[in-house]
Amino acid sequence: MRYSIRGPRRGPALLATSVALATVAACSGGSASGPASAPSPGPATSASPTGAPPSPSPTPTPTRTYPLSSAPLTVPAVRAHEAARGPGWKPAPTGGVVIAANSGGLADEGKLIAGELGIPYRGAVAAGPGDVELALGGTGAPESYTLAVQGGRVRISGPDEAGVFYGTRTLKQSVKATGAMPEGTVNDRPAKPQRGLNVDTARKHFTAAWIEDRIREMGDLKLNQLGLHFSDDQGFRIESDSHPEVVSAQHLTKAEVRRILALAAERHVTVVPEIDSPGHLGAVIAAHPDLQLRSASGRAPRGAVDIANPASAKIVDDLLREYAQLFPGAYWHLGADEYVALMAKNPEATYPKLAQAAKAKYGPSARVQDLATGWLNDRAAVVRPTGKTLKAWNDGFFTGGVVNAAEDLEVEYWTGKEIGARPPVSYLSQGRKMVNLNDEYLYYVLGEPNDFAYPTGRRIYEQWTPLVVRGTTPVPAKYDAQILGARFAVWCDLANSQTPAQVAAGIRLPLAALSQKVWNPTKPTASWERFRALAERVRG
Repeated sequence: MRYSIRGPRRGPALLATSVALATVAACSGGSASGPASAPSPGPATSASPTGAPPSPSPTPTPTRTYPLSSAPLTVPAVRAHEAARGPGWKPAPTGGVVIAANSGGLADEGKLIAGELGIPYRGAVAAGPGDVELALGGTGAPESYTLAVQGGRVRISGPDEAGVFYGTRTLKQSVKATGAMPEGTVNDRPAKPQRGLNVDTARKHFTAAWIEDRIREMGDLKLNQLGLHFSDDQGFRIESDSHPEVVSAQHLTKAEVRRILALAAERHVTVVPEIDSPGHLGAVIAAHPDLQLRSASGRAPRGAVDIANPASAKIVDDLLREYAQLFPGAYWHLGADEYVALMAKNPEATYPKLAQAAKAKYGPSARVQDLATGWLNDRAAVVRPTGKTLKAWNDGFFTGGVVNAAEDLEVEYWTGKEIGARPPVSYLSQGRKMVNLNDEYLYYVLGEPNDFAYPTGRRIYEQWTPLVVRGTTPVPAKYDAQILGARFAVWCDLANSQTPAQVAAGIRLPLAALSQKVWNPTKPTASWERFRALAERVRG
C-alpha cells in the first residue's frame, strides 16, 4: 500500500503516521520482524519542561500467526497427518540432509533426497536449522515411517530403511506439489506388503534403461515389487551360461540385470523373476524340438513341453538354478498357467502318453492334472533351498486329484476365464495366500486381443480394491489378510502395437491409481480429477 503525505505533519500526528506505516509494513511483509517498539499514536497528556511531547509508551511487535496445516499432497496420499501451526519446511541453501546416530545404513536414501531437493548431504552430523534428518528406530510396522516438521526442521524416522525411504518420497512429492512440507506430523504405512508392476519382457524386448525408469517411477509411488516374465514362446530375454542356445538375439546381459537389481535395491524394489513352465516354453522348444508335447493325433501345441520326458525337467531345472543365483530377491515365480494339455476337454484321451506317465508315477487313480501338479512341486523343490517365497498362477492349481500343490505356494490370481475356473474364495478358504492381478482391471495387454481393453487409472481409482480379485465383485472382507497385495501387469501379446515409450505413458496413471489403493484401500477423499492433476504434478 502506498501513502501520500500532503503536507508537513508535526507532533503527535506525525508520530501516529509513523506508527501506522511501521505496523502496515511489518504485517504486510509476512514476517514477524520489525522494530522492537513503536511510538504510541495517542495524544500527549502533559508537556515536558522543554515543551517537547512526552516519550511514547512501548507496544509489542506484531507476531505472525499461521493457519492449521493441511496434509501434504502426495501419491499415494498419506494415511494420517497431525496438523500444527507453523511455517512448515522448504529447501534452502542453509539446510542439508543429515543422518542420525546409529543410522548409517540410510546414507543412500540421504544422498538421493539431498540431490532431488538441491541441498547438500552432510552425513552423520547433528541436525541444525533447516536440516532434514533421517533416522532408524521405532517399533512400527514394516515399511512404516514418521515424518515430523517442527522448528524449521524435518525428521523422518522408521523401523527399517524402506520406511525411511518412503518418508523421503513424501517429502519430495510435497515439495514438488507446493514448494514446501507442511508443519505437523505424518504417520504412514502401507496396507499391503506386495505392491507393484509386472512386465512381460519375453514377448517384447525392453531395454535396461526402460526398466530402470520404471523402477524409479515405482519407488516414488511406494511400490516395492517388479515382476519380470522373461521367458515365453516368443523369446527368452536374459543371457544364459547354462543354455545359451535358448536366448533371443535381443536380450539383457547379466551385467545389465545386475545394474537393474542394484537400482531396484536402492529404491527398495524387489525383482521377481519368472520362468513359466510347463507351458509358454516356445523359445526353449525352438532350440530343443525333442521336448515338444504332442497329442494322440500328432498335434504340437505351441509352447508346451512334454512333462513325461525327463529331459524337459532337466533343462528347466538348469535354468532355475542358474537364475536363482542371479536374482537375490525374496521371491520366485514358477508360472504353471495355461498348460495346453489341461485345456483339452478330455486330457487323458487327447494326451495318452501323459496319462500313462501320471498313473506310473502317482498310481492308478492319477490323471494328467496330477502329473502337472507334480511338475510344479518338483520345480518348487529346486528353488526352495534358496529360501525364496514361491509363486504360481492360479490356473496351475487343481482340486480333486491325488497330488496337491505344495502348501507354501502363493497364488497369483489373474483370471477366471480358464477351463474349470475356480473362484478366488476356493483358494482363500483353503488358507492360501494370494496376490491380485485381476485381468479385469490390472491387465494392460498390447493390441487389446481377446476382448481385453487398456485399463484406465480412473477405473482402478474409483472401482477397484485389493479384495476385487476376479471380475468386479470383491471377496468377503474376512479374507483381506490373505490377500497380500497386487501388481499391475503389462503383457505384450501383440508386441508391435505400442512402442516402449507408449507403454510407459499408457501405464503411468493406472500405476499411480494402483499405488493409492494398495497403500490405502479405503475410498479416496479426492476426486479422480484432483488425483490425476496431482499425479501429473508430482511425477518424476
